[in-house]
Amino acid sequence: MRADRSRFLPDGFHLFLSIVTIAMLGFLSLGLIRGNLLAVVLAGVGLATVITMASSSLLASDDQRSQATERTLRVASATQYHMRGGLTPEGCHAVCQLLLPETEASAISMTDTEKTLAYVGEGAYGSEEGISNGDPTNAVLESGRIQTFSRLNEKHWRRTGGMFSAIVTEAARAYPVGIIVPLYVHERAVGTLKLYYRSGSEINRTQMAIARGFAELLSSQLSVYELDRQAELTARAEVKALQAQINPHFLFNTLNTIAAFTRTDPTRARDLLREFAVFYRRTLEGTEAPITLADELEQTRRYLTIERARFGDDRIVLTEDVEPGCGDIKVPAFIVQPLVENSVRHAMRDEGPLHIDVQVATDGRDVLVAVADDGVGMDEEVAERLLSMDTAAQPQGGSKGTGIALRNVADRIELFYGKGSGIEVMSKVGAGTSVTLRLVGVAPTRELSSPDEWDEQE
Repeated sequence: MRADRSRFLPDGFHLFLSIVTIAMLGFLSLGLIRGNLLAVVLAGVGLATVITMASSSLLASDDQRSQATERTLRVASATQYHMRGGLTPEGCHAVCQLLLPETEASAISMTDTEKTLAYVGEGAYGSEEGISNGDPTNAVLESGRIQTFSRLNEKHWRRTGGMFSAIVTEAARAYPVGIIVPLYVHERAVGTLKLYYRSGSEINRTQMAIARGFAELLSSQLSVYELDRQAELTARAEVKALQAQINPHFLFNTLNTIAAFTRTDPTRARDLLREFAVFYRRTLEGTEAPITLADELEQTRRYLTIERARFGDDRIVLTEDVEPGCGDIKVPAFIVQPLVENSVRHAMRDEGPLHIDVQVATDGRDVLVAVADDGVGMDEEVAERLLSMDTAAQPQGGSKGTGIALRNVADRIELFYGKGSGIEVMSKVGAGTSVTLRLVGVAPTRELSSPDEWDEQE
């Protein structure tokens, strides 16, 4: 039995205003994030229009406006959750189920640019999922404009064996007319939202406005997802680029070192070859999944084992102090080893040992990972520029790779751990350099032993 829609729609006009307001706020946020002045201006104009329309409807019941706004906020929050993975069949089906009670439509569906991803309606759940888009849908995707259509004139193509045949579905006969609205991501149509009705008389200006408002809301959420996806892809590409930066000098120097030990110390040569093989296998294998900090530190020690063999055991001295529990936290690969490698490549003096100290400790709910050395150091200006967009900034005696590696690590930990995470570089010429990573909100939890500790934790 279908629920009475009237209690869900005390005022369709205010529902429309609420939807469009949320959508415009979403586009305004996107414009500010991307620095797109045109998007900001258009969103501002849209909000001004909504405010003007709202001012003309103040005679409506406060309860009606409140109920419509509260309901729309609830729907917006729920649809955002389901759109977090983009246009997926599962997410679209959940969204259709959420939106259908908020309209006077008999059925609702979502498509991508090729086929129906989800279809929800009375007695017709999923009946059209997977069917290719018909001509009206393709026309909306091409024109980018909302339009009404007759489903009885909409041809779908279904393959049977090796033959394609045009079909009119049973659901199309039950709900023969509808509204199609394009879904946009960065000015590109990526799908449609479709509302179906039993007769043309049910399609009015309010239903058109609600359809448009929901489409704008979903487009805003899909745009946010696309931004997050692009940021993630960029971070992965940077990791791949970091993996690809296998310094040929390091490779050849390591092989030459191992070759020399085969004559003077065959046992150590064999051990070095084993460590070298594991080191490069870990470097070249996929790193999309996070690893434990303990594994990252182990990879760092493998690197230093190879470099000690090359420069001499007394030339690189490593100390570590890892607070209990911190070794188990998840981190992106290549956040400590590049920092230690920078110390070896750019901080080592011509004579004497280079001391490298790795410290891992909690700071409230955050974890701090510090890599410090007592090498040649750099001046304050160069240290600040290392983390700027100008990756051509050079430490004294260094190379371009130092800035790239630090910028890479900074970007990835901010993406992985969120706002507040990042890198701090402190250095002094002749005294050494310290690089500290702040990983927000990942401090290991522990059981509190006394009420005093409970109060401090709160």
